[in-house]
Amino acid sequence: MWPDRRLIDLFKIEHPIVQAPMAGFATVGLAAAVCEAGGLGSIGCATMQPQLAAKTIEELRRLTSGPVNANFYCHAQAKADTGRERAWHDRLAPYYRELGIDHESPPRLDIAPFGGAMCSVVADAKPEVVSFHFGLPSPDLLARVKAAGCRVISSATTVEEALWLEARGVDAIIAQGYEAGGHRGTFLAADSNRAMAAQPGTLALVPQIVDAVSVPVIAAGGIADGRGIAAAFALGAAGTQIGTAFLLCPEAATSSRYRDALRHARGDATVLTNVFTGKPARALVNRLALEVGPLSDALPDFPLPMGGSVPLRAKAEQQGSSDFTPVWSGQAATLASEMPAKTLTVKLAKEAIERFKWLGGH
Repeated sequence: MWPDRRLIDLFKIEHPIVQAPMAGFATVGLAAAVCEAGGLGSIGCATMQPQLAAKTIEELRRLTSGPVNANFYCHAQAKADTGRERAWHDRLAPYYRELGIDHESPPRLDIAPFGGAMCSVVADAKPEVVSFHFGLPSPDLLARVKAAGCRVISSATTVEEALWLEARGVDAIIAQGYEAGGHRGTFLAADSNRAMAAQPGTLALVPQIVDAVSVPVIAAGGIADGRGIAAAFALGAAGTQIGTAFLLCPEAATSSRYRDALRHARGDATVLTNVFTGKPARALVNRLALEVGPLSDALPDFPLPMGGSVPLRAKAEQQGSSDFTPVWSGQAATLASEMPAKTLTVKLAKEAIERFKWLGGH
């Protein structure tokens, strides 16, 4: 049936399909539906406070008996830099004036990296899988996560990052190709903007990482149907992580404006930009990304740039515009299907298996 069962056996799932965590959009309902279909459902806890993360994992547990994945960020804590923050404020000032917004004191938004309080949540909740983005937590925190019996996975955008992750004991590696939507998992590059110029796509990255490490590899980026899943296995992957394809499912917390944008997306509609959060991420092209980015070296640390654009986003959305809204999307958005998440997961698995048979017969 599946040509490589390592991920299936590792996670104790039926289909080697991981639904991407997509913080803010992957609801417990979405994750539970994927779990019930035999895949690995995920929830993005990175932007939550520990109490909410604990409650969310508990709620997901009530909806499914299958293994679940909780995802967290391991970025460096943002450093205050008055000069950069003021420069960003000044750069956005013309947009504030255009929309008639008071721009004297925009909100300062921050996201704490995975720390002791969140680690305690994981130790208590014991999700079967814990995934990290932007590297891994400190050795002591990682040891606590593993001591709780959780399988640990993390994203790599280069072979160097994959080797770094394997050396620190991860159970599987997500090979995140250039095509993937949302934030790049890049964490070893001294300059993430420059690193984007050399980023390999999924087709090139997956086999290189497969050859370099001994743990199972999960392919991510530009995969939205059974053909993509089969291709990932042909490259040596033991599973796939899929995000954008799930954003049109009714269970996803995707706004109507966001859904419409995805429905009408073209193949060249996305861009890698850091202007929304301070870290490179793939989103649909809009005014802010084009006029201020796509990539800028003058931004405050992740995720501080979000604070300055929040009022712009709110006012523009009131006027029916997505000029300042990050609409995260991978390059395969046009392949997304609108159907319940359980149906989609089963469809993806069935399509992939049929493709294996077709390839075997040819």
